[in-house]
Amino acid sequence: VQLQACGGGLVQAGGSLRLSCAASGQTFRGVNTAMAWFRQAPGNEREFVAAFRWTEYYADSVKGRFTISRDNAKNTVYLQMNSLKPEDTAVYYCAADNGIIVSTITKATQWDYWGQGTLVTVSS
Repeated sequence: VQLQACGGGLVQAGGSLRLSCAASGQTFRGVNTAMAWFRQAPGNEREFVAAFRWTEYYADSVKGRFTISRDNAKNTVYLQMNSLKPEDTAVYYCAADNGIIVSTITKATQWDYWGQGTLVTVSS
């Protein structure tokens, strides 16, 4: 699976951004491929943000502010980010996996495919 993420940028606190991640490749299985967003701030480990595996999963830190969705016709997953905070500043990575199980969905090491990352900077 090849993943191409885009949509990052600079936004003021309280603002919104929408990230997109387009999937392609012979190993991409459409609706049967789980997709997710992780983020990594400088000096920090990569952390789970949200995932779509038949249903939506969110990290507590973004619940109620971020929404993950997917357009199966376009093989694209989106992350709508509202009420952004300076602590949301990070490089955001799109991930995909064909066999991930729900109990491991928040673990970066369990996802097989990764996009190149897109930088989100939230100014205070």
